[in-house]
Amino acid sequence: MNTKESIIKLAKETITLESESIKNLTALLDNDFPDTVELIYKSKGRVIITGIGKSAIIATKIVATLNSTGTPAVFMHAADAIHGDLGLILEDDVVICISKSGNTPEIKVLVPLIKNAKNKMIAITGNKDSFLGQQADFVLNAFVQKEACPNNLAPTTSTTAQLVIGDALAVCLLELRGFSSKDFAKYHPGGALGKKLYLRVHDLSSVNNKPQVAPDTNVKQVIIQISESMLGVTAVVENNNIVGIITDGDLRRMLTKVDDFSKLTARDIMSNNPKRIAEDAMAVDAMEIMENNGISQLLVEHDGKYAGVVHIHNLIKEGIL
Repeated sequence: MNTKESIIKLAKETITLESESIKNLTALLDNDFPDTVELIYKSKGRVIITGIGKSAIIATKIVATLNSTGTPAVFMHAADAIHGDLGLILEDDVVICISKSGNTPEIKVLVPLIKNAKNKMIAITGNKDSFLGQQADFVLNAFVQKEACPNNLAPTTSTTAQLVIGDALAVCLLELRGFSSKDFAKYHPGGALGKKLYLRVHDLSSVNNKPQVAPDTNVKQVIIQISESMLGVTAVVENNNIVGIITDGDLRRMLTKVDDFSKLTARDIMSNNPKRIAEDAMAVDAMEIMENNGISQLLVEHDGKYAGVVHIHNLIKEGIL
């Protein structure tokens, strides 16, 4: 296979096969799924998720998703568990074992140890009749007909199925806990997603200059104010109230219309009723206004009075745009 067409064809076949396998998971859901969700929701402990090989990698992702959506979770590698890490499991913890076959040597050693400790155990497996499937308190069926690998060997479709089941668990638990956007921001304070949920306009505008001129300010001083602010804009302010805005674009349009602008004032070239936003508004709202109106700056107000400027570059720097 060395042509672009054959590569695209194989890629499409892979995506189609995996998507169809994921769709088939809906038919495999039974009462063990809501029982598992209820068990975890009511548990006073954590969720310990374990696996071997590729299933271990999927386990780490599910752990991360649960932790970020309000369900405390810990990853425990199945091989390490039988060499000391079994001590991670506390009395009230719920254990999830992930294994496609459910019959790997490590799982066969680990499962009885978990059972002896009397922790509740959930299996995510493609074989309900396996050793793991028979020993688990609840089984979440991750059966797939075929791996996307042409040799039907490399875990591809099966690990995607495991991942989707983990996502379904996390979303159901999130809903039960009433996990809100504020909660999400609390767990993601450093990420772009979190910033969209907690960063406010004032957090951005406060680091900028606060360019402003009076309506009767001459054009030369307007140009100086815009240049010094390095924001490409100045507010036109009277009694602390915004009466207009002048942008770099306004200056360029002025130059194309008049030969002598020495007697012009800010009032002559300003745009009336500029777009503005309250400083306690969310930064993501500022982004939406800019995108919808095709502008790069917004004037900021505090209690109806001029308070500064937020620029699209502020949003880009914070990763919001």
